[in-house]
Amino acid sequence: MTLEEVRGQETIPESTARMQSAGKALHELLLSAQRQGCLTAGVYESAKVLNVDPDNVTFCVLAADEEDEGDIALQIHFTLIQAFCCENDIDIVRVGDVQRLAAIVGAGDEAGAPGDLHCILISNPNEDAWKDPALEKLSLFCEESRSVNDWVPSIPLPE
Repeated sequence: MTLEEVRGQETIPESTARMQSAGKALHELLLSAQRQGCLTAGVYESAKVLNVDPDNVTFCVLAADEEDEGDIALQIHFTLIQAFCCENDIDIVRVGDVQRLAAIVGAGDEAGAPGDLHCILISNPNEDAWKDPALEKLSLFCEESRSVNDWVPSIPLPE
């Protein structure tokens, strides 16, 4: 057995557990942010918030199903939002299940375009830094991902 094979065997369960843990933390964070009124949903609504007050944004979630991958306009928006988040030190992740995301945050409950959950921002509820254990876990996850050049990691949402 080569060193690469040994490393490969060790990292697969570790990375799967790490991804599942991040997915659970994202689920908790979304629910917590929604309860506190710190959640902005929608590509255009998110762009407005990022333009007006980027320092208040703590986390960004980009979501796209397989059929959305062919939407060039959406992909351009994602690229611009990703660049803006990276430039302003906002942690960002991707989710591949918009329907599951809608089940978590309750699509249509937000003002604006109902069901537009392609971009979700989580902001600070006040001037003080928001101390949420799920946010801290996700920030650490994003930092670890960036250390291996995965700037926008994909996270599976728990069932």
